[in-house]
Amino acid sequence: MRKVLQLIRRFWNLILFITLEIISLTLIAKRNSMQGVDIVNSSNAVVGYLYEKQNNIVYYFRLKQMNDSLLQENTRIHNELAQWTGVDTFADTLVRIPPRNYDTGKVVQAATADSSRKPQDKPAVVRYAIYHYIPARVINNSIANDRMNYITLNRGAKAGIRPNMVVVSNNGIVGRVAHVSDNFSTVVSLLSEGRNYSAELADGTTGFIAWEKGSPDYIHLTKIPLEQKVKTGDSVFTATYSIFPANITVGTVAGIDTVKANNTKTLKIRLTTNFRKLQYVYVVNNEYASEQQGLEAKNEKSE
Repeated sequence: MRKVLQLIRRFWNLILFITLEIISLTLIAKRNSMQGVDIVNSSNAVVGYLYEKQNNIVYYFRLKQMNDSLLQENTRIHNELAQWTGVDTFADTLVRIPPRNYDTGKVVQAATADSSRKPQDKPAVVRYAIYHYIPARVINNSIANDRMNYITLNRGAKAGIRPNMVVVSNNGIVGRVAHVSDNFSTVVSLLSEGRNYSAELADGTTGFIAWEKGSPDYIHLTKIPLEQKVKTGDSVFTATYSIFPANITVGTVAGIDTVKANNTKTLKIRLTTNFRKLQYVYVVNNEYASEQQGLEAKNEKSE
């Protein structure tokens, strides 16, 4: 209490001035409408400015929480959309149908022109992939190495991540999981040597993508037939039989070169994934991948 009194005594003149100033402004505001309006408007402007700054500060410190929330929501949406992929229906024609709550009879009637097919004849439903998306945050990312570039994620075996799972972002493909510990995993980035993945143009023409050394923004799509019509701006997607889920955007055509030696075209592709600003990704778990890879490994051993 003594220190408070000493403080008031020390700054008494300033306190008295501020008090009288407030009283004066209050009297002016009450007795003079014009000046009162100006004072109220000025005070509202000051208060509004302070509230805006306060809101900006709070918003900044809540960005991480908001990003995590959006990541979880995007993961939920990805997993729901994944239920619509990996299913084929074999009738008179090949038809893509949703795996849940579908009427196969209606699908058959809409998909085939054969009116002799009986409504009770249901097509064979074949599932070739079950995808689950696991969200992760990038905690380390290299893009400058000329041979291999790695990405470190903050999720590992405890989150269900295993080697050879593929990694994608909201904008495109990222790479493939190489090593896993309990809480972390490393990914061989798409920006690495010897990482040739299947990709296709919008009409289904398939080639192989390979990284263009020295640039984190471009790759090459090779083995495109010479007669294939391609123009800059065309989109490139993951192929149906790629290790990635099908129809994920890889990039857009930025340049076209002709390889006369084998009568093919090599396309320069601008990636839709921005590796310079990569922060959040999704690790894709295909429940059928182990079975497929094990079977294909037997073929390699038998050769």
